[in-house]
Amino acid sequence: MSRKYLTQAWCVLLVTGISLSCMAQKTIPSYHQEIESLMSKMSVEDKIGQLIQENGDQGHDGSIKAGQVGSVLNVVNPQAIHRMQQLAVDSSELGIPLIFARDVIHGFKTIFPIPLGMAASFNPDLVQQSAAIAAEEAASVGVRWTFSPMVDVSRDPRWGRVAETFGEDPYLHARMGTAMVRGYQGEKLSDKTSIAACAKHFAAYGAAIGGRDYNTVELPENVLRDVYLPPFKACVDAGIASFMPSFNEINGVPSSGSAFLLDQVLQKEWGFNGVVVSDWESVIQLQTHGFTDSEKESAYQSFMAGTHMEMNSKAYANKLRELINEGRISMEKLDDAVRRILRMKFELGLFDDPYTHTADFPPMLNDHNKALAKAVATESIVLLKNEKNILPLTGFKGKIAVVGPLADSPHDQLGTWIFDGDKADAITPLTSLRDLFGSKNVNYAAGMAFSRSLDKDLFPEAIEAAKNSDVILVFIGEESILSGESHCRADLGLPGIQEEFIRQLAETGKPMVAVVMAGRPLTFESVFDTFDAVLYTWHLGTMAGPAIADIVSGKVSPSGKLPITFPRHVGQVPIYYSYKNSGKPASDATWERLYEIPPEAPQLSIGNTNHYLDYGFEPWFPFGFGLSYSTFEYSDINIQDPEVSMGDSIVISAHLKNTGSVKATEVVQLYVRDLVGSRTRPVRELKGFQRITLEAGERKKVVFRIHTSELGFHNLDMEYVTEPGAFKAWIGGSSGADLGIDFSVN
Repeated sequence: MSRKYLTQAWCVLLVTGISLSCMAQKTIPSYHQEIESLMSKMSVEDKIGQLIQENGDQGHDGSIKAGQVGSVLNVVNPQAIHRMQQLAVDSSELGIPLIFARDVIHGFKTIFPIPLGMAASFNPDLVQQSAAIAAEEAASVGVRWTFSPMVDVSRDPRWGRVAETFGEDPYLHARMGTAMVRGYQGEKLSDKTSIAACAKHFAAYGAAIGGRDYNTVELPENVLRDVYLPPFKACVDAGIASFMPSFNEINGVPSSGSAFLLDQVLQKEWGFNGVVVSDWESVIQLQTHGFTDSEKESAYQSFMAGTHMEMNSKAYANKLRELINEGRISMEKLDDAVRRILRMKFELGLFDDPYTHTADFPPMLNDHNKALAKAVATESIVLLKNEKNILPLTGFKGKIAVVGPLADSPHDQLGTWIFDGDKADAITPLTSLRDLFGSKNVNYAAGMAFSRSLDKDLFPEAIEAAKNSDVILVFIGEESILSGESHCRADLGLPGIQEEFIRQLAETGKPMVAVVMAGRPLTFESVFDTFDAVLYTWHLGTMAGPAIADIVSGKVSPSGKLPITFPRHVGQVPIYYSYKNSGKPASDATWERLYEIPPEAPQLSIGNTNHYLDYGFEPWFPFGFGLSYSTFEYSDINIQDPEVSMGDSIVISAHLKNTGSVKATEVVQLYVRDLVGSRTRPVRELKGFQRITLEAGERKKVVFRIHTSELGFHNLDMEYVTEPGAFKAWIGGSSGADLGIDFSVN
């Protein structure tokens, strides 16, 4: 049934009988009224049908005709989508359209960097544009709902899904997550190029014990509220259409059955009025957790907690009617869930026109889309090391050895969770370097069949290529399959025999640049000194090759910054910049080094500090770190008023000067510490960042403005408060910034 028929049906209910009223109703539709009209015609079975999300395009025709399906996921063929939508609209009694959903995580056909890579750009504007392109491409085939953004703060690189996050910081997550929401949903959801976004996974999925996917989470409520929930709240404030509970349990309660999360926090405290959809079969997994004893109880607990739609499994379809008949679930509760789902369908414009007109959309992977993918990829690259300024290879006339298993691996550069990307569309680094420097100047040899290989048979060819070249670009890291859902690693080192490969290359004595392609921070400190330069490029997507080539050649200076702390050793995990000071803070002077402790030394508590004997207390690379082909100088930090009244804004500034010889971009970062609180506060928290581009020698004043409410936290009574007292702020190029200033809030 199309929207005009629903409007007419509502008009019939009007007692005025005046035809002009019906004409006005058609001219100025109110989907709220139409929802109520539709609800009045729906049986309990019809209503339950709207809560069911089925997978795939086969075996559901009968259920669709019977009005027993509300949404379908993982169908991307436009003809199949049209056929199923036609069944729902024309063959079912009420004609309620379906919503077609898909995991569109970092692109649809045009693949952008993995989210962890995009976060390294510190550029929400580009992230928003990338989401808009992904939405347009997905909508062009009929997909109108994505399960993204993933705003799970994670401080454990062992976790495979860290690749899908924006890193370790809640502020950065909020900025990037809301940018994606705006990109997906556009000006209004009814635009043909818009798709509904979904904030996932609610909540604390990234805090799984041991970095092992789906694992238990144990968190104090104040940490949950101060660290893991703020990005989700930001998505609610940005108008996100839907939420997805996480697979994990928190303090003994699985998220899909958590009334605390879904009812109290999300709906009552935050006022979220959108749709909550379960993750894949997470409703029936309540029984596996040991939280329920049957499918029926799983359906009850999940629905009553606030999960409106069930993905793939059948607990709602099988048991909700029985629970309603028993009076355990009220019609009011059922109607609320159905209204939310219908509202999203109306807001998407599906009642106006449920069909996708592919001819109305530009071609996917067009020049504009690829140019933006290249721009995001370029800004995501982080320069970790550049001794003797070996990079860039500007005007380089010698021979370049391009070696390593990831130099020409189009599938792997796309990264995890890219169901619809095609490796045939990916431009590899080898291709781009040959185009840029000339094929005759590039000596290529893989050296290893793939990143996990234990076979040395291909070493000699790569060593020979290195010997016959003037500089070596060695592409190392991990394949895309080694990160992502359920692909967690206890060892963060380079897989396979890559380290041995690197050492043999180093024996040639040629300058060597590492290009690391990975879905997480990797630890390779033991071979780090063999490299003259290191570029960390994540998995950059379709345009990885052109982006890397532009950085290597110096067409663009690297500007990426680490969105997550890099440990020196996996044993340091979790390690993150916003730690607590403790009562015995470590310093370089107090670090008792493992091999410097004399035999039979007395063991005393006096003078002990918070560190490891073998790996100290500092990370390998801190959050926010990233070098450039230029250098920057920070100076003249200033605060407009060192005594700030509660409820006012704090204005802090500093001067930034490009002291190098090339134009470059610096990500200027603002950190704040609350020195004393009723709960102890982190040593630093990110409160702002700006990308500043300067010509060589140029100087600019950079100004940050934050409100005192942004300095708050949850106190002992679980109230969000900003407490008066002393604070310190820093402005610099990483979380290790040392240019600071004191202020107070009164």
